[in-house]
Amino acid sequence: MSNKNYGVMFKTFFKLIPVIVIFLLSITISTTVDAKKKKKKKSSKITVLLIDGQSKYHKQWKEWTPVLLKQLDDSELFLVDIATSPMKGESLDKFNPKFKKYDVVVSTYDGDIWSIRAKRNLENYLNKGGGLVVIHAADNAFPEWEQYNTMIGLGGWGERTETAGPMIYFNKKGALIRDTSPGKAGHHGPKHEYVVETRATDHPIMKDIPSSWLHTEDELYDMLRGPAFKMEILATAYSSEEYDGTGRNEPILMTVKYGNGRVFHTVMGHHHLALSCVGFMTTFIRGCEWAAKKKVTFEVPADFPKENATSSRTY
Repeated sequence: MSNKNYGVMFKTFFKLIPVIVIFLLSITISTTVDAKKKKKKKSSKITVLLIDGQSKYHKQWKEWTPVLLKQLDDSELFLVDIATSPMKGESLDKFNPKFKKYDVVVSTYDGDIWSIRAKRNLENYLNKGGGLVVIHAADNAFPEWEQYNTMIGLGGWGERTETAGPMIYFNKKGALIRDTSPGKAGHHGPKHEYVVETRATDHPIMKDIPSSWLHTEDELYDMLRGPAFKMEILATAYSSEEYDGTGRNEPILMTVKYGNGRVFHTVMGHHHLALSCVGFMTTFIRGCEWAAKKKVTFEVPADFPKENATSSRTY
């Protein structure tokens, strides 16, 4: 090949360099944009850490997690991890969930006391803006942990007494009562269906939910005590004397502001049937969204319970 031909070839090559560079840059940018889109799509879901592993009074705790996981998964709003504690009597020294990795922590735990490190980590997580959802027996947990009692607003059992705080309820005239009389905390009669009354109609968790709806067979917690600081009662249920109740309208759904964090507390969920109630499912999912400081987007489903009719799904 002559020098002249070499010259032509090199000139042509150098002319093509900008085109080649632009082409390679377009591939790189396209790949980067696609990666960012995938990352953004993944991060749009709410990250949840579900804590289970022990329950002092509920041997059926293992049946709770699959139902809760299915409800969260079916909503297509969440990415869920599980932290299962060591069993009762085993060392909890190494049990230290990485709370700060998640938007919201869901707890059904009611067992042996955590390590100082784990307790402080949960306190710090909430103080810095984390979310916590407390389900049923989780409000029986940690009576000696002052900050946990503040987080959940009200609790029961575990040798709690008036020193834990007042009982909070509505009397028959609709007045909110802070009852400081002495006595133990926590009681329920036999499981039965009961009507849930919405109290905070404007709260995002309760928006568009009927004013009265019939919950499936469940324990109805009453005589709960606690500091109840920065607590809002979203819904109540009448604890009927017919079922060994108090004759008062007891808190069923609550929210608590703790530091910069949010807590949603539901006393419902004793067993598989109670968790399968569409009313429980709806308020649970919405409570997770709210506690995570996300917009509450989960719509009230068409099969939501009526005032005189329960509604459940199979899990």
